[in-house]
Amino acid sequence: MFIVRDVFTAKPGQASKLAKFFKDVMKDAPGTKPRILTDVVAGYNTVVMEFEFKGLGEFEKEMREYMDKPDMRQRMAGYTDMWMTGKREILRTVD
Repeated sequence: MFIVRDVFTAKPGQASKLAKFFKDVMKDAPGTKPRILTDVVAGYNTVVMEFEFKGLGEFEKEMREYMDKPDMRQRMAGYTDMWMTGKREILRTVD
Protein backbone atom coordinates (compact mmCIF):
# COMPACT_ATOMS: atom_id res chain seq x y z
CA MET A 1 0.00 0.00 0.00
CA PHE A 2 1.23 3.49 -0.83
CA ILE A 3 0.27 6.83 0.68
CA VAL A 4 0.62 9.84 -1.60
CA ARG A 5 0.62 13.26 0.02
CA ASP A 6 0.56 16.59 -1.75
CA VAL A 7 1.71 19.10 0.86
CA PHE A 8 1.06 22.81 0.31
CA THR A 9 1.98 25.95 2.18
CA ALA A 10 -0.96 28.23 1.60
CA LYS A 11 -0.67 31.97 1.30
CA PRO A 12 -1.63 33.80 4.52
CA GLY A 13 -5.38 33.80 4.94
CA GLN A 14 -5.89 31.12 2.26
CA ALA A 15 -5.40 27.80 4.13
CA SER A 16 -9.05 27.24 5.02
CA LYS A 17 -10.17 28.28 1.56
CA LEU A 18 -7.61 25.94 -0.07
CA ALA A 19 -8.61 23.03 2.19
CA LYS A 20 -12.31 23.52 1.38
CA PHE A 21 -11.48 23.81 -2.32
CA PHE A 22 -9.56 20.50 -2.27
CA LYS A 23 -12.29 18.78 -0.26
CA ASP A 24 -14.95 19.86 -2.77
CA VAL A 25 -12.88 18.81 -5.80
CA MET A 26 -11.64 15.49 -4.36
CA LYS A 27 -15.08 14.24 -3.31
CA ASP A 28 -15.39 13.08 -6.93
CA ALA A 29 -12.23 10.94 -6.74
CA PRO A 30 -13.72 7.52 -5.96
CA GLY A 31 -11.47 4.67 -4.94
CA THR A 32 -8.53 6.80 -3.84
CA LYS A 33 -9.74 7.42 -0.27
CA PRO A 34 -8.88 11.13 -0.36
CA ARG A 35 -8.32 13.01 2.89
CA ILE A 36 -7.70 16.71 3.32
CA LEU A 37 -5.60 17.69 6.34
CA THR A 38 -4.62 21.02 7.87
CA ASP A 39 -1.88 21.86 10.35
CA VAL A 40 -2.33 21.76 14.10
CA VAL A 41 1.29 21.68 15.18
CA ALA A 42 3.24 22.11 11.95
CA GLY A 43 4.34 24.85 9.63
CA TYR A 44 1.69 27.54 9.47
CA ASN A 45 -0.84 27.38 6.63
CA THR A 46 -0.10 23.74 5.77
CA VAL A 47 -2.75 21.92 3.72
CA VAL A 48 -2.30 18.26 2.75
CA MET A 49 -4.17 16.10 0.25
CA GLU A 50 -3.60 12.46 1.10
CA PHE A 51 -4.52 9.40 -0.96
CA GLU A 52 -4.10 5.63 -0.60
CA PHE A 53 -3.14 3.41 -3.53
CA LYS A 54 -2.51 -0.33 -3.69
CA GLY A 55 0.50 0.25 -5.94
CA LEU A 56 2.37 2.88 -7.90
CA GLY A 57 0.73 1.68 -11.12
CA GLU A 58 -2.65 2.58 -9.67
CA PHE A 59 -1.33 6.03 -8.75
CA GLU A 60 0.01 6.56 -12.28
CA LYS A 61 -3.31 5.45 -13.78
CA GLU A 62 -5.24 7.89 -11.58
CA MET A 63 -2.89 10.73 -12.53
CA ARG A 64 -3.32 10.01 -16.26
CA GLU A 65 -7.11 9.90 -15.90
CA TYR A 66 -7.04 13.11 -13.87
CA MET A 67 -4.97 14.91 -16.53
CA ASP A 68 -7.34 13.75 -19.28
CA LYS A 69 -10.49 15.15 -17.66
CA PRO A 70 -11.25 18.59 -19.14
CA ASP A 71 -13.86 19.27 -16.43
CA MET A 72 -11.26 18.61 -13.71
CA ARG A 73 -8.90 21.13 -15.27
CA GLN A 74 -11.70 23.70 -15.21
CA ARG A 75 -12.53 22.88 -11.58
CA MET A 76 -8.87 23.23 -10.56
CA ALA A 77 -8.46 26.59 -12.33
CA GLY A 78 -7.13 29.25 -9.99
CA TYR A 79 -6.04 26.97 -7.15
CA THR A 80 -2.40 27.94 -7.68
CA ASP A 81 -3.27 31.46 -6.55
CA MET A 82 -3.91 30.13 -3.02
CA TRP A 83 -0.52 28.57 -2.23
CA MET A 84 3.16 29.48 -2.25
CA THR A 85 5.03 26.16 -2.20
CA GLY A 86 4.24 22.50 -2.43
CA LYS A 87 5.72 19.03 -2.64
CA ARG A 88 4.64 15.43 -3.16
CA GLU A 89 5.52 12.63 -0.78
CA ILE A 90 5.07 8.98 -1.75
CA LEU A 91 5.36 6.56 1.15
CA ARG A 92 5.05 2.78 1.37
CA THR A 93 3.19 1.34 4.34
CA VAL A 94 4.92 -1.33 6.40
CA ASP A 95 2.89 -4.52 6.72
